[in-house]
Amino acid sequence: MARQQAEVSGPYDAFRQFFSLRRDVLVLSVAMFAFSLGFQMTNRFIPDYLVYLGAGGFVVGLFATLGNVIGAVYPYYGGIVSDRVGSRYALTVFGFLSTFGFVIWLASAYIPTIDLGAIVLEPWVWVFVGLLLAQCWKSFGIGGHYAIVKQATEPSRLARGFASTETFRRTAFLIAPLIVAVLVVDDLMPGFLWVLVIGIVFALLGTIAQHLLYDADADTVGKEFQGVGQVVDDLRSLPDPLGPLLVGDALVRFANGMVYAFFILVITLEMGIGLALSLPAVGTVELSPAAFFGVLLSVEMFVALLTMAPAAKIAEYTGLKAVVGLGFFVYAIFPIMLIFAPENVWILIALFAFSGLRFAGLPAHKALIVGPAERGAGGRVTGSYYLVRGAIVIPSGALGGFLWQYATPELSFVIASIIGMVGVVYFLVFGEEFEAYK
Repeated sequence: MARQQAEVSGPYDAFRQFFSLRRDVLVLSVAMFAFSLGFQMTNRFIPDYLVYLGAGGFVVGLFATLGNVIGAVYPYYGGIVSDRVGSRYALTVFGFLSTFGFVIWLASAYIPTIDLGAIVLEPWVWVFVGLLLAQCWKSFGIGGHYAIVKQATEPSRLARGFASTETFRRTAFLIAPLIVAVLVVDDLMPGFLWVLVIGIVFALLGTIAQHLLYDADADTVGKEFQGVGQVVDDLRSLPDPLGPLLVGDALVRFANGMVYAFFILVITLEMGIGLALSLPAVGTVELSPAAFFGVLLSVEMFVALLTMAPAAKIAEYTGLKAVVGLGFFVYAIFPIMLIFAPENVWILIALFAFSGLRFAGLPAHKALIVGPAERGAGGRVTGSYYLVRGAIVIPSGALGGFLWQYATPELSFVIASIIGMVGVVYFLVFGEEFEAYK
């Protein structure tokens, strides 16, 4: 069992506590690190890749919507598989399927347009096919992560427990964009193809490592999800305090879903702004807009890593609601700040550093979701919560893409911020505090 009494006041302490966790948590988190590295290197840059393959803004929005569908549906179907074959083999199957998804993304650049007469298959179509597989591993990881931390942590320290695992996992989010920035320093292509190759390697290594090291004999996570037949009952049994949180969270995430895939296009297409760096013994290095976006993502995640653990500790004094509300506010206000930002490198860096604060509330948010659940039901509550939230968010990407292509990007981002702020206000007015933090 984890030694959960350790203080977590900063990133170093979060890592120290993380490495004191049980072996099953460690192995699962290491696999999460590998897949997070692969996803963050690829998924945030896929919209620009789609444009390179001939897609328009609406197609980018549809790609985001497909991701929302996967996020809403896969956890329950993943639960059915894990129930039947066991956690260890389910993880292995999902891992290999995710790896193959990355392979399809790579192959998309080499598949020509296929004219079938009534239907023309553009190369970007295969990116959608790849997404169906690339996110398979996450269909198990969400519920497993929540349930394990819930079982291993005292109720009053749930935010700290999530801060430990999140700090470790999101270190991959800091490293990944820097790898991409190096490989696409001149332009997105052909460097992004090497990014996909690296993503394949990490996914494969993560799959093999979890299969060899993960011991699921004493693990009950695979039994937490009972399949589609339990969906209605699970939704009805959601703890009452989750209602206002779910409504506010869904509105904020809907807003984010409208614009999230287009952040890179604001930098690479709307602004077309890169970065010039003067490095010792190297001289001046000109970064392409895509590479600069990678730097911005790393700045964002650096701030997130610095603030997640301290925010989790602060939540023990202020309550979870205040910290979660801060994260929601940053989510909501960021789109309108970005779309109207001056084309200035340092202002954009400061803006993405500010965006990193949205992750400060993430451990508290997760604690607020799983905290009210009964022991042994953390995975089911989490799966039900994300099913509802994911279903609401599904059309957001398509709406954002439609407004981006057929109206204006500014209108899309403004509407997103308005919807997000409605969610923030609703949560602050009606949201309930978790009893253990009062």
